Amino acid sequence: MTSQPSLAKQDSPSESPGDAPTGDGLKAGLKNRHLSMIAIGGVIGAGLFVGSSAGIAAAGPAILISYALVGAMVVLVMRMLGEMAAASPASGSFSEYADRALGRWAGFSIGWLYWFFWVVVLAVEATAGAVILEGWIPAVPQWGWALIVMVVLTATNLASVASYGEFEFWFAGIKVVAIGAFVVIGVLAVFGLLPGSDNPGAGFAHLTDAGGFFPKGPGAILTGVLMVVFSFMGSEIVTLAAGESEDPQRAVTKATNSVIWRIGVFYLGSIFVVITLLPWDSKAITDDGSYVAALNSIGIPHAGQVMNVIVLTAVLSCLNSGLYTASRMAFSLGKRGDAPKSFGKTTPRGVPQAAILGSVVFGFVAVFFNYLWPDTVFAFLLNSSGAVALFVWLVICFTQLKMRGIILREAPEKLVVKMWAFPYLTWATIGMISFVLVYMLFDDAGREQVLLSVLVAAFVVGLAVLRERQRARVRSELDVDVDVELDA
Repeated sequence: MTSQPSLAKQDSPSESPGDAPTGDGLKAGLKNRHLSMIAIGGVIGAGLFVGSSAGIAAAGPAILISYALVGAMVVLVMRMLGEMAAASPASGSFSEYADRALGRWAGFSIGWLYWFFWVVVLAVEATAGAVILEGWIPAVPQWGWALIVMVVLTATNLASVASYGEFEFWFAGIKVVAIGAFVVIGVLAVFGLLPGSDNPGAGFAHLTDAGGFFPKGPGAILTGVLMVVFSFMGSEIVTLAAGESEDPQRAVTKATNSVIWRIGVFYLGSIFVVITLLPWDSKAITDDGSYVAALNSIGIPHAGQVMNVIVLTAVLSCLNSGLYTASRMAFSLGKRGDAPKSFGKTTPRGVPQAAILGSVVFGFVAVFFNYLWPDTVFAFLLNSSGAVALFVWLVICFTQLKMRGIILREAPEKLVVKMWAFPYLTWATIGMISFVLVYMLFDDAGREQVLLSVLVAAFVVGLAVLRERQRARVRSELDVDVDVELDA
């Protein structure tokens, strides 16, 4: 037998919040402040700081529309996921919902693909953090720093979910404060209101003074979409973490309702500041990075080092959350019989130790590949997980189409978060995501990612189908044996 998310189950912890069981062996050790900061910081990845300059160079000021389009898509997906998670919080989130709504093959496939995505991210972020740390303390080699940050954050996750929450609270807090300060200071400088600023304060002039708002043509918006879409991955982490919180329904509802302003301020707000402080084609944006160039234009001393500290914080936050997310997905798969049984077990502290260690071991292996074969083996891992974010969002959409009926049939009172204009906006979102995937096939940079990701997805789905056929055969054999015994 495998566990399914029960809409009828109502958590009512009788113990202290930090020790309260969630019903599947995990402990409700995340406080409301942890969940709030995880929700806010989850949309701020290192990709926002590092990758935005390439998007600006590709689309000019029109990159704002690219961010807005992807942001709208993420808001809609999060609304759908929030509807399901508020009704039935689960450690496996959308994988468990897909398991129930679409079939075991869907839950198995998307769960393992999502796990694969995050363990590859562990290697990427560990390496990125090591590069920054080696620049500060070159006596320790880059591989040594990667090992150190992985070991420290693994120990944090192994201690308790509260330790993960506390680390993430401060990591995310630094990111939020930094971006918030950047937006406020930048807006003041844009209008020439910042005392002592080196920036001339051109207002909105830079949005059109270098070839207009669409210097590369309207088609560049779609190119920009491909370049920024993956920096939004991580918004869904809060729905996995909610299952280990004091009040899952409240946490999910709050996170879902606030996703619009979070994306608006942190993504659109900060990119708007960059392209209004400097012309989009400024050499400084590509040479120094968009945020460093913007800080330099204001006259912030040591802007590069300031941004390195913020990027390192974002990297550690992503690494911390990536390990947590991968381990909880592995735990959920283990509980459902779709991963080794040991993955579905917890320690007395409510920590899925085997799931954490299994995830981090693959992360270490990926780091090893990154150092030995960065252009072959690791490039394959990176590209073959590249489109998984879009696959996850597609599955969330199709799952919500069916889960709405299940919720209404079994526990309509739990439908506290509703997808807007259902089912029309759900189908529109499916159309948007499908369009992006198809467009990637015609893009030189995106084609390899889509094809390799489809190849890996097909392999995982094939495994899922074979497992289901094997299970069906075993069940039929058991039924035959029972019938024979009854006849005897």
